[in-house]
Amino acid sequence: MKKFLFALAVWAALPLSSWAWGVDGHRAVGLIADRHLTDKARRQVTALLGTQTLALVSTQPDEMRYLPEFKETAPWHYVNTALGLGHDQYLQAVKGQTNPNAYNVLVAKMKEMRDPAKTQAQRAEALIFVVHIVGDMHQPMHTGRAEDKGGNDIKLTYRGKDTNLHSLWDSGLLDYQGLTYTEMGQQYDAAVPAALAKTWQSVQDPAEWLFESYTAATQLYAEAAQNANPDYRYYPAHADLMKHRIQQAGIRLAAVLNEAFK
Repeated sequence: MKKFLFALAVWAALPLSSWAWGVDGHRAVGLIADRHLTDKARRQVTALLGTQTLALVSTQPDEMRYLPEFKETAPWHYVNTALGLGHDQYLQAVKGQTNPNAYNVLVAKMKEMRDPAKTQAQRAEALIFVVHIVGDMHQPMHTGRAEDKGGNDIKLTYRGKDTNLHSLWDSGLLDYQGLTYTEMGQQYDAAVPAALAKTWQSVQDPAEWLFESYTAATQLYAEAAQNANPDYRYYPAHADLMKHRIQQAGIRLAAVLNEAFK
């Protein structure tokens, strides 16, 4: 309990780079999810988080991992595999990994957050990681290759500045919009028809969410290999993908919490 509270108390002093979806992206996911909670799920979330919201806690695992007490959580944010795998091969590769990764940790934390044998602090911490990891899974470069650190070593120049493929998808494209996370969450959520949200929620296996990201990452790698200096056309060409992944993460996170706390 003390370790967890200490981590949350010092978060503001920690570096903000290399976060999936950046601060605004993760918080937009949390905000979208909050807008789709059932009353019962909302009561349970409030009981665990108190005055904190899904949007605000969504970034805490990135803040926590820089602390020695949470150093072991670094691999929890991604899944690395080789490129070129088909659907069944990919799911088998992800589910067959024994080292901690976004998939097997999410599955464990989903059970832990609703386990009555756990303390409230343990369940709250599990919930916070569920919120964050669902967001991570929908960022394509969090399913990249280990040898280039999920695109971190793929150097690019974008809008006249040096960056890398991972960072471009973490925050570069989001920052280009000039939206706050509340504006992003509200606009993105309003644009999702109810029938489409139901379709997204019907895909309940987190490994399938990862395969969607993996498919997108494969294309992003190929594009980066062809052009290390993307110009003004890159954002409009990829804005829909970026938007859909954040929308899907928020909608699916709500479904996870509604099911867990029903």
